[in-house]
Amino acid sequence: MNRSKTVETIFNTHSVVIGYILWIFGFTGSHRFYYGKPLSGTIYFLTLGLLGIGWLIDLFLIPGMDRQADMKYAPGPFDYTLSWILLTFLGLFGVHRMYLGKWISGIIYLFTGGLFGLGFLYDFWTLNEQVSYRNQGF
Repeated sequence: MNRSKTVETIFNTHSVVIGYILWIFGFTGSHRFYYGKPLSGTIYFLTLGLLGIGWLIDLFLIPGMDRQADMKYAPGPFDYTLSWILLTFLGLFGVHRMYLGKWISGIIYLFTGGLFGLGFLYDFWTLNEQVSYRNQGF
């Protein structure tokens, strides 16, 4: 009797440690953006972590958010955590885009302050998808 099992390999694309570090500032929604939840990240940002209640609950939800992100996003040569660090601290200069090989838009960001801040905000919503797309070879 031959039984075949489907084994799904899960790669560690996101870091629980970084998730908890971002959780410290969770009332800004940063940990939720990192784990690919931009809508709730925005809600947390506008409501100070749902008045602190959602922020406390997330203390226990981060391991699950990490597993979901690990299953959702493609692993590869581009590191999600490094991309997020570059976006957070140097995003207005386009360094995260240059890291992803998007040189033209990176240079545009460099001279326009992340397209006057709007592109910078857009990247907070879409960075995980951008990295995953690049990791898939596109």
